[in-house]
Amino acid sequence: MDDQSSAVVRLVGVYDADHTIRGEVGYWIGARLGRAHCALCDITHGLLRRRSEWNAFTATLAVPFDTFHRDDQPEAVRAASGDRAPVVVAETAVGVVLLLDPPALDACAGSVERLGDAIAAALAAEGLHC
Repeated sequence: MDDQSSAVVRLVGVYDADHTIRGEVGYWIGARLGRAHCALCDITHGLLRRRSEWNAFTATLAVPFDTFHRDDQPEAVRAASGDRAPVVVAETAVGVVLLLDPPALDACAGSVERLGDAIAAALAAEGLHC
């Protein structure tokens, strides 16, 4: 892989929830009742808003980390993830690469630090860099 094709231009996370008001409220209630779970939501959000640890982490990244919901994600991301959520992918000049699938995000156990380590390991394994 040449330097241009291995350079990540953006990281993208996809939540296992819909972006509509109904979807957001439905997920929030379902999560409180143990009927809905999104490992990426657990990492990025507290009870009502984004976690300060998440904001601090994304501020240290060399590339943007954008998030989408399963119903508003870009088609290239959907294709790279096999329409699974939650996931984290890397966008390069030549395409989108799946970095973390649902089990990998579950293994982060809600930890921003573990997510950062998992992303770094996945980037290295794919021969990618930011």
